[in-house]
Amino acid sequence: GNGTRVLFVEAHELPIVDLQVIFGGGSSSDPADREGLALLAGSLLDEGAAGRHADEIAYEFERLGAVYGADVTSDASSLYLRTLAAPEQLDPALANFRRVMLQPDFPQNAIDRQRKRLLIGIQQKKQSPAALADDAFRAAIYGDHPYARPEEGTESSLPPITRADLIAWHRGTHVAGNTILALVADLSRAEAEAVAERVSADLPAGTAAATAPPVPALQQATETRINFPSTQMHIIIGQPGMKYGDPDYFPLLLGNHILGGGGVVTRMFRDIREKHGLSYSAYSYFSPRREAGPFAASLETEAGQAGQALAVLRATLDQYIKDGPTEEELRAAKQNLTGGFPLRIDSNRKILGYVGVIGFYGLPLDYLDQFIGRVEAVTSAQIRDAFGRRMDLARMATVLVGPAPETN
Repeated sequence: GNGTRVLFVEAHELPIVDLQVIFGGGSSSDPADREGLALLAGSLLDEGAAGRHADEIAYEFERLGAVYGADVTSDASSLYLRTLAAPEQLDPALANFRRVMLQPDFPQNAIDRQRKRLLIGIQQKKQSPAALADDAFRAAIYGDHPYARPEEGTESSLPPITRADLIAWHRGTHVAGNTILALVADLSRAEAEAVAERVSADLPAGTAAATAPPVPALQQATETRINFPSTQMHIIIGQPGMKYGDPDYFPLLLGNHILGGGGVVTRMFRDIREKHGLSYSAYSYFSPRREAGPFAASLETEAGQAGQALAVLRATLDQYIKDGPTEEELRAAKQNLTGGFPLRIDSNRKILGYVGVIGFYGLPLDYLDQFIGRVEAVTSAQIRDAFGRRMDLARMATVLVGPAPETN
């Protein structure tokens, strides 16, 4: 009733309520000098609320057998609750959940502790070639777009964040017009409406958070090398990819499944591992967001073979963009994706994830019902067309993290 959008799926196999509340904004809305604000704030909601200590809040969920979680992405922050559907568990679990969502105290000692934890994590990333490669890749494809920001902030952005900043973040994001509520539950429609009403009742009015601007396409190829004393070289090639609701979504999804997203039956696996023995882990992915999320093809290889591995990876991408998949590859990928689809929606928690995405990104409400049909309808010509228009090796970013080349 107050501007919160609600999506509900009835699920009577288990006497359980799975609930997700999603707030727009996420880390891409962090102020430029306060990167990490959304993640820090999200991690603090259950660290003290409505005058109760963190351990009282945790004990109340535990006593009821309920599970609470919080998550922050570049587009959104969300809270999750799983509880038994019987009123004697559901009612107190919802009451505790509402405290955390609506009345966080942001105690200063918890702020200091969580900030320290994030800063230690940032230090540890410097010891991880994979993490260094991911960060450098994100910076290379996003430049000064908000998606370039690390969700956990930086060593310079976390220390100045104050309790007042956290309170302002909470006030600005936790408003009805910025909220989606997804519910997968053993409830009738009337019961679900009552739950939704209770969860969102005291959210103040307010408008949706500003969304990130469109992501500009890369204009040229770039190469970033980071020297790291490891035996392996981490290589990532990619560019801004696709967004939710993208008209090319299904051809790109299925096309990538064949290229490097489908486990051990992919083009990358065959070319890079089987033919050349260059890497155990070679894969690619699209990660859609509200605006273009990353497309990345990545591998790890022995440092001495890095040049060869990079050449083979480029050749594989180049050929696939030009020629697309064979009919046999297309058939196998369709079977794999549609056959695996029931497994991907085999739990209420997973269904809830999809329902949240559908609600938050404004996808058609019959998206799950239509999924298999949309996959089946994709042709190899459509994949070749979409990859040909969207993907360009001459404008991709390449990142290499590993030992410096030997000099004589």
